[in-house]
Amino acid sequence: MDSEIPEAFQKELTCLVCLNFLLDPVTIGCGHSFCRSCLCLFWEQAEAPASCPVCRQRSEQTNFKTNFLLKNLVSTVRKANLRQFLKCEEHLCGTHKQTKTIFCEADKSLLCLVCCQGQEHKTHRHCPAEEAAEESWEKLANQMRSLWEKIQDVERNLKKCDERADAWMEGENYYKGFITKEGQKIYKQIRKRQKELSGKKTDLKIIYTEFKKMSYKPNVELLQELGDKLKWLCSRIPGEQKDEPHLPLTGVSRHSCTEPQCLLPELPARPMAGLMDWLHRFRVNFSFNNEVSSQHIRLFDDARRLTYEHPSLHASLDGGTSKYFAAWGAQSFTSGKQYWEMLVDSSWDWAVGICKDSWIRKDDSILDESNRDKFLLLCVKQDDHYQLWTTAPTTPLYIERPLGRVGVFLDCDSGSISFVDVAKHSLLWRYDDGVCTFPVRPFICTGHR
Repeated sequence: MDSEIPEAFQKELTCLVCLNFLLDPVTIGCGHSFCRSCLCLFWEQAEAPASCPVCRQRSEQTNFKTNFLLKNLVSTVRKANLRQFLKCEEHLCGTHKQTKTIFCEADKSLLCLVCCQGQEHKTHRHCPAEEAAEESWEKLANQMRSLWEKIQDVERNLKKCDERADAWMEGENYYKGFITKEGQKIYKQIRKRQKELSGKKTDLKIIYTEFKKMSYKPNVELLQELGDKLKWLCSRIPGEQKDEPHLPLTGVSRHSCTEPQCLLPELPARPMAGLMDWLHRFRVNFSFNNEVSSQHIRLFDDARRLTYEHPSLHASLDGGTSKYFAAWGAQSFTSGKQYWEMLVDSSWDWAVGICKDSWIRKDDSILDESNRDKFLLLCVKQDDHYQLWTTAPTTPLYIERPLGRVGVFLDCDSGSISFVDVAKHSLLWRYDDGVCTFPVRPFICTGHR
């Protein structure tokens, strides 16, 4: 160790999990600091809620920023230790007896100043050894962070597959009468995708472990080996360079880093002959009372929140700025049958259905299961796809999103409400008889992002 930097000081820059110098250090609420990768692995393996590996204090925050003060101090100490290491007599240049302070990028070797200007190396790219070593540590930290984010993406997709498989089987009875075979086929596809995601997560964890081992190596070994490891990784990640060094990792398949996404099942629309002619017998016209408030922005954000998980240190949910138009029918319905249509084609997020005056007057969440004052069909944009939901209770619908108009059929006599895809003459959803109590008003909320 460098005599100018006391051992006690260097110990303060040591991760309390791996006992090596802090790599991409993060500091949690209790004040203890760890390598980001060590904390990620510790929290993933722990069965209990996130807590400090040392004092066991619960950690409410999981999205940490790099502690740059510690990072810079570690960099200073590593440079000092490398200088001390290179000054040792056994590491001097055998030919010129000078300190090897130059790193040759071509053959991954350390050279003295005279050697780097010689015939063999003068055409190669060179840089100071300390600078090259720190650049390698930074590359390693960045690759580990990126790889961990990919592992967490797979984990989130795997959870979505689990939720959709369960929800699919729970809701299968609704579709069973006309599409049982299609439902079973999609269920098998979901299970197949789960298997692919599980395999990918296993392969990525193996690669991540290899990089974690790299973080324990001395500066010189890191300089000599990291480049080939990075090329090997890039050859297996879509969109990266395709160099093919011969560095196989045990148990990792050749195409392990292809991106299997969580399957979003959708039942095809089933047209119903005579449906629209029958519904138009109950067509009604009415005017709207308009209102826009913060409550209706929550309507879609709450729905989106059901499908986003935040187990990663790097995951975040950015709702963005929303502008919504919400309207209630000026007329209430208490008896008879009524049918109306709503245009939703130009909206990314929308909700149509009925609600009671008691909900209109309250600043209430759309997904409050204790409140049955609204019966709605929602369409919510999530990532690059759309998801249909119903309320009371909140239920995902795995059926194609309607384009153009959505029809709403209210049967006050039976206390039920149905939604139809006007363009395809198909039923989207029907609430059971007796779910509605009256009076109720038509409701629509549409939005753009």
